[in-house]
Amino acid sequence: CFVGTKETAFIYAVTSAGLVHSVTRLCSAGNVTECSCDTNLRHGGSASEGWHWGGCSDDIHYGMSFSRKFLDVPIKNVTGKSRSGLAAMNLHNNEAGRQAVAKLMSVDCRCHGVSGSCAVKTCWKTMSSFEKIGWFLKDKYENSIQISDRLKKKLRRKEKSQRKIPIGKEDLLYVNKSPNYCVEDEKLGIPGTQGRECNRTSDGPDGCNLLCCGRGYNTHVVRHVERCECKFVWCCYVRCRRCETMTDVHTCK
Repeated sequence: CFVGTKETAFIYAVTSAGLVHSVTRLCSAGNVTECSCDTNLRHGGSASEGWHWGGCSDDIHYGMSFSRKFLDVPIKNVTGKSRSGLAAMNLHNNEAGRQAVAKLMSVDCRCHGVSGSCAVKTCWKTMSSFEKIGWFLKDKYENSIQISDRLKKKLRRKEKSQRKIPIGKEDLLYVNKSPNYCVEDEKLGIPGTQGRECNRTSDGPDGCNLLCCGRGYNTHVVRHVERCECKFVWCCYVRCRRCETMTDVHTCK
């Protein structure tokens, strides 16, 4: 039931991006014998602008190649040249994760010069933090595109009126609509959100408005008792006070 959904698309993309990120980091750290830094950027730069390539640029090309072999080849082998719609969707989402890592590459520089001046700069390419890549893919997940499950020459949008709009390499694709995660469904293994604790003041995914799916929430007071203001008394024991706090807890209806 979860096959081919937006959530599946996100999982494939994040897994692929994570593999690229992890392998590339290991290469740059010198922990893998088959790769190291990006040797293509050892020379050149811009003499007129006062900088040159140096340091250790992340070799994302090796990381992406490794990810394609590790994740894509098994899909192609099982499905027979990826001719099924779901297989093509999974392969596309794998590549979307890799493209996210590549798109968010940045250039870092270090200054060289007398008394800290920046007369000359050494620059290298580096990957963004995986957190930043994750947020990028989260945005792609929220704007994912539904495609037709009938694969012809290429992937097509499900909506006929939008088929002339091209599908980008970084877009996440799904075939099947997601089930309703708000309501419990034992057959599908969905626990629902009834009884879940939520944050009344948050506008994020933990907020009561979103997590409770519009059903509202209950509020009850919880009493906490704990040891506090502990002091060491010579010799030799610890003396504490007994503190009580009352907090509001909100749970989804």
